[in-house]
Amino acid sequence: MDPARPIAGNEFANVKADPTAQLRLLDLQAADTELAQLTHRRRNLPELAVIAASERQVAQLRDETLELQTQLDDIADDQRRLEKEVETVLTRTKRDDQRLTAGGVPAKELEGLQHEITTLARRQSSLEDDLLDVMERRENLDTALASLVQRQQALATERADLDATRDAAFADIDAAATRRGAERSEIAGELPADLVTLYDKIRATSAGVGAAMLRHRRCEGCHLELAGSELNAVRTAAADAVVRCENCRRILVRTAESGL
Repeated sequence: MDPARPIAGNEFANVKADPTAQLRLLDLQAADTELAQLTHRRRNLPELAVIAASERQVAQLRDETLELQTQLDDIADDQRRLEKEVETVLTRTKRDDQRLTAGGVPAKELEGLQHEITTLARRQSSLEDDLLDVMERRENLDTALASLVQRQQALATERADLDATRDAAFADIDAAATRRGAERSEIAGELPADLVTLYDKIRATSAGVGAAMLRHRRCEGCHLELAGSELNAVRTAAADAVVRCENCRRILVRTAESGL
């Protein structure tokens, strides 16, 4: 026997079990296989991948929303600044117009006053153009932000549906696992403790399969056909002997289909 193979010591060398118990071991294996499948199914529900993709979309939209909101805050600051500057220009223009209308402005100041009014008018026009541009940019950003909010709401609705579908699937799987787990415990309780211990140790290191049927001289665990001395050893083994596949080291359960 290869010392590198699992369960290679003499600890279980003398394990024996009634042929009926060995057949029942296949029922235990079927229960464990189904439980493993249920666990795999729970971990790999299609909804989980969709939910993960949805979460990535939500995160991306959140980042885009934060960026837009930052831009809007900056533009709002620009708009307030420009509006304040326009108000200041209007106030100065109104004061100069009142002085000009009231008359009595010395001739040497009149030209300077008229120049200031003209300069203020140009400044007001420039500021109002800038303000209009800022307001248009703010409107575009508001529209983009509203679109992002709508997409976030749609994703939230979709996520709620996905969560409900996932939770329903989890409930079904968990119910099946609970039911099958109870059956597994019942079967294990019927079997000799040393046989179950051996089976569990093998199963832990053999991809979840601790026992396999010998069908038509072929191990259903590794799917290799027994031949020569190996086949003869199984053929001549006592009915209560727990035999092992020399290739995969799983327990071989002999049945009427074994072809011995």
